[in-house]
Amino acid sequence: MTSSTKLENIKDLIEYSDEVRAALADNKPLVALESTIITHGMPFPRNVETARQVEADIREEGAVPATIALMDGKIMVGLEDDDLDRLAQATDVMKCSRADLTFALSTGQFGATTVAATMMAAHAAGLKVFATGGIGGVHKGAEESFDVSADLDELARTPVCVVSAGAKALLDIPKTLEVLETKGVPVIAYGTEELPAFWSRQSGIKAPYSLNSPSEIGALLEIRERFEDHGGVLIANPVPQANEIPRSEMTGYIDAAIRKAEMENVKGKDVTPFVLGTILDLTHGRSLETNIALVRNNARLAARIAAELI
Repeated sequence: MTSSTKLENIKDLIEYSDEVRAALADNKPLVALESTIITHGMPFPRNVETARQVEADIREEGAVPATIALMDGKIMVGLEDDDLDRLAQATDVMKCSRADLTFALSTGQFGATTVAATMMAAHAAGLKVFATGGIGGVHKGAEESFDVSADLDELARTPVCVVSAGAKALLDIPKTLEVLETKGVPVIAYGTEELPAFWSRQSGIKAPYSLNSPSEIGALLEIRERFEDHGGVLIANPVPQANEIPRSEMTGYIDAAIRKAEMENVKGKDVTPFVLGTILDLTHGRSLETNIALVRNNARLAARIAAELI
């Protein structure tokens, strides 16, 4: 089944914002954005302020933002102002990965899309580039818990370029990298030979590949598109130096947060938000400011990459 046939099957489920619809008609560069940062990342109204700032960053780079969410039984590709406000203030919003997307659509529940679900929706809607904070991956202790994010399988199957600050630093980064390699996902560090680690510019792990410009990344993506059944590409973009929390400092916060999660028997999907919330407390809010800075940085780079594909 071709991509156009797949889109025909679900086109009635996709609702484009006016701005995104015009961008598609005019062949303008588009950047997909996830919505969990709005519903599960920070409180109102900071969530709306951040979402609008990230969208503004993309527009300043000459591209069009397309924040993706599930609302009223539709895949919203681009949120109008009223929809963004409704989502940001809604309660009991589902956090949707691949397994949850169709449930939210069929029941009409509001759903915030994770990396995996955003990739699914972006590809279905015709978008090639997606900016996020950090991807999920292999959790520490996964040899016992089997806790591995669906983001890795999605990167293996769905041809979307994901611009992130690497895998979330609370994960087992070497094992995450090994799974991505096994699944054939190119992992490319931007402007550095070392993989970034979300809040920190350095992870201590050499990147498999490194590229230094959006045009080089664009050339790689165009070649990769020539192969059938190709999956995604992961771009690891270091957080700006002025905003980072150094690895030596973050390690202590992460270890303390994971220990607390284990003591309180936090499992499955609840682990990441629990650990992130604990780190927020331990850093007295500093981790959130770094998170916002890296998302904005990724959005700007994604916009420049998207422009190379026009």
